Amino acid sequence: MAIKVENETETTEKALVKYRKEGEHIAVITLDDPPANTYTHEMMRGLDDAILKARFDKDVQVIVLTGEGEKFFCAGANIGMLQKVDPTFKYFFCLHANETLTRLEQTPKLVIAALNGHTVGGGLEIAMAADIRLARRNAGKIGLPEVALGVLPGTGGTQRMTRLIGRAKAIELMVTGRTFSFEEAQEIGLVNDIYDGNGDAFMGEVLSYARQFTTPNKAAKAVGNIKRAVVSGGEVPFSEALAIERELQQLLFQSKDAKEGLDAYVNKRMAKFANE
Repeated sequence: MAIKVENETETTEKALVKYRKEGEHIAVITLDDPPANTYTHEMMRGLDDAILKARFDKDVQVIVLTGEGEKFFCAGANIGMLQKVDPTFKYFFCLHANETLTRLEQTPKLVIAALNGHTVGGGLEIAMAADIRLARRNAGKIGLPEVALGVLPGTGGTQRMTRLIGRAKAIELMVTGRTFSFEEAQEIGLVNDIYDGNGDAFMGEVLSYARQFTTPNKAAKAVGNIKRAVVSGGEVPFSEALAIERELQQLLFQSKDAKEGLDAYVNKRMAKFANE
């Protein structure tokens, strides 16, 4: 499979997805297929494996997703690959990509997309499956230009962009196909924040941001359950969403971290969470 795990023995001849631990609680997944980190079915399978690896690692509390280099986060699907395959393969390629990004979205751990360069087409679709998007200033453009190819954003783009920024704006951006700055993306709610600096400095800022959501700084189970309540609750009727919220809250009430948080508040001290 096209995944390379740094500092471990697992590797392949052509690593399209790199996986590493940053400290104990952060997993960094890097799309690596220069020059534009475009994805093939092989890369998407590698990404799927990396997501599952982070999901099953009980010590991982935050996932950071980025692209190799300083020019591209990801420019979307590999057009050369799509030209060579038949419609049946294209259909199942899109289906698997949808399943992979849904798995990322449904993983009860915070996912941060570090947009280190151009984030267009399927690259933005990957980023929109994350929970928070942080961009590097002046590093590139963002957008869904698929209409210029005579197709639509078919890896969740039409649905996730609508849910993120609203129907009217989402339709406008997709039917015009224009790409735009990270600053404009922040104004419309597509990007959460923008950091200065080169590649290393940018990733340093992203990792520093990510650490605030890990123990002992935050109760990681609470962070994960907030995500689960929002993602799952957003897809069902309101009464069912409230039921999901209540059940997740009840699980947290039974945790040691909830007891620690309440005790710290009452005794006016900083809480030290242990993800228990």
